[in-house]
Formats: sequence, C-alpha cells, structure tokens
Amino acid sequence: MTEVIRKRDGQGDGEPTTELRAGGRSPVRQVSMYQSVAWPLRALALLSVDLEEVARRLGLTLESSWDSRGSVRTAFFVLDGTDFVVTHHEGDAPGTHVWTRSGGPVDSAARVGSVLAALGVGPEAVSYSTWGAGTGDAHMPAAWGRGWDKPTRSHQDVWAHFKKRPGMFVGRVTFDAVVGFLNGYDTASEGALLDGFREWLATKLGYGWNLVYWLLAEKLVFPDGRPEEPWSRETEEHAVAGLLALIDEFFDHLADGPKDRTETV
Repeated sequence: MTEVIRKRDGQGDGEPTTELRAGGRSPVRQVSMYQSVAWPLRALALLSVDLEEVARRLGLTLESSWDSRGSVRTAFFVLDGTDFVVTHHEGDAPGTHVWTRSGGPVDSAARVGSVLAALGVGPEAVSYSTWGAGTGDAHMPAAWGRGWDKPTRSHQDVWAHFKKRPGMFVGRVTFDAVVGFLNGYDTASEGALLDGFREWLATKLGYGWNLVYWLLAEKLVFPDGRPEEPWSRETEEHAVAGLLALIDEFFDHLADGPKDRTETV
C-alpha cells in the first residue's frame, strides 16, 4: 500500500513550503523499498519535521510496511549520491527518522546536512543524532531499536581515533596487528568498516579480484615486491602508514559517490 503525499510537478493542496531546485525538479530520486529491501542501514538522526512534511517537500511517495515494531511508513531515495531512508512508526511521537546505507564510515552530520538543505530547514530541526545532538535525552529514539541511553560512537569517530593512535588499540604497531584489528572490527560491525574495500583495491590494481584486501594493499604499498621477513621497524611503519592511507582514500571515494550511477539500484 502506498500513499502519494505530493506530486512531482509540485502541484497539491497548497503551496510548497520550500523551493525546489532550478527547473522545479526535486533534488532527490526515489527508489522503491522493494528494490532496496537488502540495504543494511545505519541510523543518522531524528528530525522534528513530520514524515508527511518531509515527503511533501521532497516530492516523495510514502510506502507502508511493517517490522518487529509494527506498522511503519517509509521512503527510500538518493540525494547527492547517498542512499537515504526516512521512516515513522505508528504510535511514535511526531518526527522523522533518517537512515543511510551502511558501508564504510560516513560523516553523519554532513549526510544529514544535505537532507536538511533539500528540506529547507536548519540544524535546529535535528532532535537527536548519532554525532551528539540531543544525546542528553533519557533514551534513544525507539525506532532505532537499541537499549542504550546514548548512541554508539560512530564508525567515523572510531576510525579517526584509530588512525591517529593505532598503538592504543593494538599495542605494538605492526602491519599484521593492524590488519587483525581491522578484521575484528569489521566483523563485529557486520561489514560497516571495509565493505567494498577489497573490490576497490583490485580495481585500483587492475587485478587480484580473488585476493584478500591486505595482500592487495601490500602490492600497492610495495610496488617493487614484498620485503623479505622479518620486517624492520621502518618497514612495518611504512606498511601500516600505506594501508591507513589507502583506507582513507577509499573513504574519500565513498564520500564522493559513484560517478556513473544509473537509475536502478
């Protein structure tokens, strides 16, 4: 069951409350929830703007479904190269939950910032967020389905701290120790950290699609061949710095978004 909140040509039961981009077209491209059912999602923010108003301003069609918390209304869309979902569960207080597709750390505030700009509202519309706004509240929004009083640290923050002081996380900083930590974190976060990194490295090399990411990284860090073991302290430092730089480059690639995105997801 779906409900059309606002036609894409901007006509409706009243004047729109925010201007669309040049040409009268919505800045977002909607994707059906049935096309996107496999998206792993991460929570970003709770907005004080009602879901119906969000849909009206962005020219979205709300879709109705249900999950473990009951009936939910939602819309999946792409904005500035990022996949978003907005939701509201029946019985919740007024407001709109904003989610994005998992896969690599993201600058949560910047992602929601693009949604706020499209809606024509400011940061005051953010009631609660994963980067700190509203964390003085007694509980996280119920729709996020977590029992903690405060949001978990974002993957972006964890990565920023890790690359600055890896020794605090792994003790003696070696290439193998860093790879072990990254593998453990990636497994615990269900692939939120390194999803797509191996494929990106293979594309960068032009081969090695059947290799694990740390072997691909070694080939990029040591273009003249892997040094003989045991590695010196300088070699270990060079390998670790090269791996961290490659991951940072990969995250920059994710933030830029795909260059040749098609209309199908």
